[in-house]
Amino acid sequence: MRILLTNDDGVNAPGLAVLEAIARTLSDDITIVAPAEEQSGAGRSLTLTRPLRMRQLDERRYAVAGTPTDAVMMALTEVMKDGAPDLILSGVNRGSNLAEDVSYSGTVAAAMEGALAGIRSVALSQIYTKKGNDGPGTDVSFAAAEAWGERALRPLLDAPWAPRTLVNINFPAIDPESVQGIKVVSQGLRDYGGATMERRMDPRGFPYYWLRLASRLGSTAVDTDLEAAADGWVTVTPLHCVLTHEPSMASLADAYR
Repeated sequence: MRILLTNDDGVNAPGLAVLEAIARTLSDDITIVAPAEEQSGAGRSLTLTRPLRMRQLDERRYAVAGTPTDAVMMALTEVMKDGAPDLILSGVNRGSNLAEDVSYSGTVAAAMEGALAGIRSVALSQIYTKKGNDGPGTDVSFAAAEAWGERALRPLLDAPWAPRTLVNINFPAIDPESVQGIKVVSQGLRDYGGATMERRMDPRGFPYYWLRLASRLGSTAVDTDLEAAADGWVTVTPLHCVLTHEPSMASLADAYR
């Protein structure tokens, strides 16, 4: 089985090393094509206004100066053009990709690109606990992902998948021994809490801004990825590349009559 690994945290991210260790429990045929630098929040963006550059780091490891979607495209059209991968794994992301996070996530976007190409693709993320209003910096434990990664992935290899779907997996921010198990759940949706732009001043007297995501309230639904992850489960959520909301088709058609 040929496996392509990618991410949005960059080719040197600790989570990618964790993902490689997980992938090697499934196969020895591993190729890594990942962004050269962190691309968190890049979503499905493509590099269209400047050349894409790729650097080979070793025999089967490449860094792309672009987005996660760029990296997957480069892998499929150049690096692995002799034979497409059987499986694409994206992650392990530093931080959650739950609920509406998936629409911003470069980790999920890379898996979606694989799904669009007809390849089984999985996004994997390690949730962490914030310290107050701030992130933990480099102090993120991937212990749950390391312990549960193979167990979450192996059943997917032979399971039936609908066309153009991908799977989104999140590991809870607890010790591996405390994990409740693996649960297939729907994507949640938080109550939107907005964001703020933190205004600062550079040494020359010009303003600049840092985007700060506000704390968002939990979903009011039950049995979604938000609630399951908070309760200590590894969450597995199937996502589809087609975004059409079918129940709205008829009412919108009526509006134009």
